[in-house]
Amino acid sequence: MSDNDDLRTYLQSHPKTLGTLFGLTVLLSQIGSVAASHTSFISGP
Repeated sequence: MSDNDDLRTYLQSHPKTLGTLFGLTVLLSQIGSVAASHTSFISGP
């Protein structure tokens, strides 16, 4: 539980880091949905 409190204290002291982590989370979720929707069909011989 101490680790959770340490992280919370760190993020409260560094709001830019919190914003960066949020932005990366949104970016990764968008990349995942784009990769999942991009399917390739291989036609057989």
